[in-house]
Amino acid sequence: MSTISIQAPSAVVVIRPHCFHPNPETAADNTFQATDRKQNTAALAAAARNEVSDAAAALERAGVRTHVFDDHGENQTPDSVFPNNWFSTHAGGHIALYPMHCANRRRERRTDVVEMLKAQYRVQDVIDYSGLEYDGVFLEGTGAMVLDHVARVAYTGRSRRADPAALERFCTHFNFEPMCFDTADHSGRAVYHTNVMMSIGTEFALVGLDLITNGARRAEVEQRLHESGRAVIALDHKQIDNFAGNALELTGNNGRVLALSERAAESLTQQQRTQIERSARLLPLRVPTIEMAGGSVRCMLAGIHLARR
Repeated sequence: MSTISIQAPSAVVVIRPHCFHPNPETAADNTFQATDRKQNTAALAAAARNEVSDAAAALERAGVRTHVFDDHGENQTPDSVFPNNWFSTHAGGHIALYPMHCANRRRERRTDVVEMLKAQYRVQDVIDYSGLEYDGVFLEGTGAMVLDHVARVAYTGRSRRADPAALERFCTHFNFEPMCFDTADHSGRAVYHTNVMMSIGTEFALVGLDLITNGARRAEVEQRLHESGRAVIALDHKQIDNFAGNALELTGNNGRVLALSERAAESLTQQQRTQIERSARLLPLRVPTIEMAGGSVRCMLAGIHLARR
C-alpha cells in the first residue's frame, strides 16, 4: 500500500488538558457525554492529562509527528482536549478558524497554535469564520464536517453546531462540495458532530448509515463514498455509541494507521478489522476518561495538511 495520502496527514496537534471535566454547556445536545457528576474533578483532570500524554507517545512511536500543547485551565476550557473543532488546515497553506456554539468553547482558540503552524509549516493565509458567532451561526470544524480531501466533499450532519450557511461559505473558500443530511442517534436526536458517525480514510470509509434519517439521502451518501473508490464499512448504532466512527487515518513511518480508542476498536467485528487493515494498521489508544466528555480519539487530533518548511 502507498504511504502517501492527502487524506491521511502525517502530523497532528493535540492539547493536554490540566482542568478537564465533562462540559455542562455542551451536555444539552451531546448524548455521548457522561451525565454522572460525582467524580473527583482533580482525579478526572489528571487521568485525562495522562491519557493525552500516552496517546501522543503512541502516535510518535507510530511515526506521526505530534505537536503537544498544554492547557492549564486559565481560560476555563473544559473541552480544550478537542482542538479539531476550532481549527483545520488544508493543502496549499490554508488554516480555517471556526465559530463555536458554546461560549466556553470559544475560549479554546489559541494564537500560539496558529503561530507554531506558521513557523513550522508553509501557511499562506488564515480564514477566520469565528465572527459568525455574533450572528448565531456555527460550524465546529472537522467535528461538524467530515472532509473527503480527494473527492472534495464535505459530509455534514445538520445540527446546531453545523449551520448550512456557514458550510456553504467554507465550501466556497476551500473548494469542497457540501453534502448535508439529517441524522438521529439512538435517542432520536440529531448527532451533535458528524465525526462521531463517520470517518473517511484513503481506501475505506466508516459510516453509521442507519443514522441518516432520509433513505434517499442515505443512498446518495453511500453512493458518493463508493464512487470515490472506497470500501464502505457500515457501523451500527452500538458501534457508533462506542465511538467506532470517531477515528482518524494518519500516515506513519511504516504506512497508514487508523487512530481510534480501545473501546472503539473492541466494538469492531473481525470482518471490519480485516477490511480496515488491508490499507491501515489499527492504532487503539486508551482514552476512557476523555470519552466521558462525549468525544474520542478523532476529536482529540487536529490533522495538519500543510507542507513542512
